[in-house]
Amino acid sequence: MCKLGPMPTGFEEPVILLAEDSEDDIFIFRRAFKEAGYQSALQVVRHGEEAIAYLKGNGKYANRAEYPLPTLFLLDLKMPRKNGFDVLEWIREEPSLRSMLIVVLTTSERVEDINRAYKLGANSFLTKPVNFSEFRDMLNMLHTYWTTLNRSPSSERPTDGDGNENGSQRHANGAA
Repeated sequence: MCKLGPMPTGFEEPVILLAEDSEDDIFIFRRAFKEAGYQSALQVVRHGEEAIAYLKGNGKYANRAEYPLPTLFLLDLKMPRKNGFDVLEWIREEPSLRSMLIVVLTTSERVEDINRAYKLGANSFLTKPVNFSEFRDMLNMLHTYWTTLNRSPSSERPTDGDGNENGSQRHANGAA
């Protein structure tokens, strides 16, 4: 079973999952990431249903070598299909993922959104800076704290009712 920890198997750097529907924000995030010099594996999902499929290991995300559980999950709130609150609530109800590190990274500054995110189990709530250099600085602090200084809890990929990891299709002969 895959564990969530500071250095997932097969990666020299932490794995970061970004749930973001704005192509502009994804571009800015990748640019800031590159300029900060991080080699971390970055996985991107563009809506709430895709985020859940990634975490479950369903469909194209079944190969955990290619799509490992993240060390850190950066979650936008305003996404299509399922919003960030829906995804956060799903994760915290999933026993194998409850301890996943989740940072809400959104444009909202509404106190209602902040309170709701924390109530649903967010580990942190950050508002995206509009200025690129501030965004890069925030990313640097975020990366340093959550993937270097912080000690991560252990999480596992969700399993089906038979104890098999979701996304793995076991056959009678034991082959996947």
